Amino acid sequence: MGERTALIVGAGIGGLAAVLALGRSGWQVRIFERAPDVRALGFGISLAPNAVAALDELGIAERVTAAACVTANVEIRKSNGKLLRRFNVSGDLADAAPVIALRPALHGALLLALPAGAVSVGSEAVAFQAAGPEVVLRFHNGHSVTGDVLIGADGVSSIVRRLLHPEERPARRSGYFAIRGVAYGAADGLGDLSAVAYLGRGIEAATLRASRDDVYWYVSLLAEDAARLRNAPQTLLEHCAALLDDGFRRVVEKTRPDDVRLDELFECDPLATWGAGRVTLIGDAAHPMLPHTGQGAAQALEDAVALGLALSSDTDPAVSLRKYERVRAARTRAIVRRGPRIAGFTTTKSRIIDGIRSAAIALMPARVAAAGFLLRRATDPHRALRPTVVRLRQGSQW
Repeated sequence: MGERTALIVGAGIGGLAAVLALGRSGWQVRIFERAPDVRALGFGISLAPNAVAALDELGIAERVTAAACVTANVEIRKSNGKLLRRFNVSGDLADAAPVIALRPALHGALLLALPAGAVSVGSEAVAFQAAGPEVVLRFHNGHSVTGDVLIGADGVSSIVRRLLHPEERPARRSGYFAIRGVAYGAADGLGDLSAVAYLGRGIEAATLRASRDDVYWYVSLLAEDAARLRNAPQTLLEHCAALLDDGFRRVVEKTRPDDVRLDELFECDPLATWGAGRVTLIGDAAHPMLPHTGQGAAQALEDAVALGLALSSDTDPAVSLRKYERVRAARTRAIVRRGPRIAGFTTTKSRIIDGIRSAAIALMPARVAAAGFLLRRATDPHRALRPTVVRLRQGSQW
């Protein structure tokens, strides 16, 4: 097998992870980022066990988890602070306890593992041409580069996706907004808790220990309540904090204005086909999902591992990419569709749903409560892509 080059557009989590996965499969990889520097967007991230398993395959799990927090004691409260349930997640769920990290810790670990010179910043991709065994990627400055495959890892506004699917309808409003932030030096306020989740009328929120000293927090709210204050995020945050208990307000008070972000959330229907020829998609470019799933980063990491496995042989890359897409689409499609259902359960003004929700939280076994978003290591999501001998050797590990 001669030297083969993969071109990746986008230096987010999926793109950086794909560099590691493809490098392990013998590919030369070049990644292009339109921003002037490579930086983490967002603040905190939940890494369910399947995400940690993917990081382990990429060789950086220990580096990420060393700077993060494994979830242990968690309380679920009404918005006024009334306790609904307390879980010892690491005890009750064992192999399903998530890791909470600051996004720069994950992003930084990926960057540190990259080969020197792999990332080209200030490189805005605008077009590609796929002809025979080559793909030519063109940039805004008129330059171009040629490779054997092209991977669009450029997020929810992916130019690669738009070029592959020019007739696709634009993303639609989900009906939800999210406010997210980090309070540095606020972890003492959580006491012995790893996280506190709040459920109220039209609002869901949480505070989560993301490092020894820092707390990641978020608020999910209905668009009807957020839209009128969308241009005044600090006022909107103060409005939301007033609906929650003193513990949440103390965390928000320790958050600097620059460490808060307001986003309207959008939805896309799953694509029938992701790519064509020697071009494919990964992460949010392929399957954007609501953050309520807790699986956005996890699925991007899984995509990267799967892509490396699919392209590890000397099979025609176009054939390998279609197999990768079939395996990943089947898994991610179900998670994408789960997002609105979870959001409708956690962020609602329905008194009926609130009553059902409170009863379910009080009575439901911990594993059942977590099954919607804490994907465990029970099955290998990449089994169909592994060589038979590897599947047999690893069968007892999943």
